[in-house]
Amino acid sequence: MSGIKDLFNNLTGKAEQPPRTCKQCGTEIAYADYVANHCICPQCGAYFRMRAVERLDETVDRGTFQEIDKKLKSKNPINFPDYAEKLEKAEKASGLNEGVVCGTAKISGVDCGLFIMDSAFMMGSMGTVVGEKITRLFEKATALKLPVIGFITSGGARMQEGIFSLMQMAKVSGAVKRHSEAGLLYIAVLTDPTTGGITASFAMQGDIIIAEPKALIGFAGQRVIEQTTGEKLPAGFQRAEFQLEHGFVDLIEERPRMTYTLSKLLKLHQPA
Repeated sequence: MSGIKDLFNNLTGKAEQPPRTCKQCGTEIAYADYVANHCICPQCGAYFRMRAVERLDETVDRGTFQEIDKKLKSKNPINFPDYAEKLEKAEKASGLNEGVVCGTAKISGVDCGLFIMDSAFMMGSMGTVVGEKITRLFEKATALKLPVIGFITSGGARMQEGIFSLMQMAKVSGAVKRHSEAGLLYIAVLTDPTTGGITASFAMQGDIIIAEPKALIGFAGQRVIEQTTGEKLPAGFQRAEFQLEHGFVDLIEERPRMTYTLSKLLKLHQPA
């Protein structure tokens, strides 16, 4: 792609976007102002869930993103009722073929592999194509000796694909391990929400794990854990701040500083 605008038009089919409304305070924000403010409400500071193209727009150097495997699309491996219709609906709603966008790019001049999960496609759930695309990205990055940055958001494994979805945990984890054994860097950026099998696999395999403020990070839901253990859990125990305090993430970074922090980490870990 020649630029983010081309990718945006390809994903959405239109250049103009409607205003965004903050679910926390009700403020209506013109789309240009919304993007300029890093998809954060200027009134109350609430973080919106960013689309993949919006994340690309503020993260990578202009004109450097090259998407890979963009034509891969999910099938219905276990003939789950109405799954084909759900996929078609998700594609129309999101403008994406699947819940992750993968490619190579430069960030502040440093080459890297990049995958960005998008909650607009079935809540970024992990199906066979999501797992395959991320696996292929890590394999490509390993071959090219590139670091990988992953922006992660997901509701977990995709139930409509059954065991085929769960198998992606091992497949992606294996590709991450081979990338690590090659001495290459993987930075995982956890956004709201990061849950389920994603958390139990590649989300927590990063050499450096960064979270956005107040992001929901966990495996099972709070109610399920409380019912299983019979214990009352502390308030906010699955939020990024609690995870940082207890050593599950390395850093919480504000969105306006994210690209700066990533560029510094990439440059710090470049080969001599």
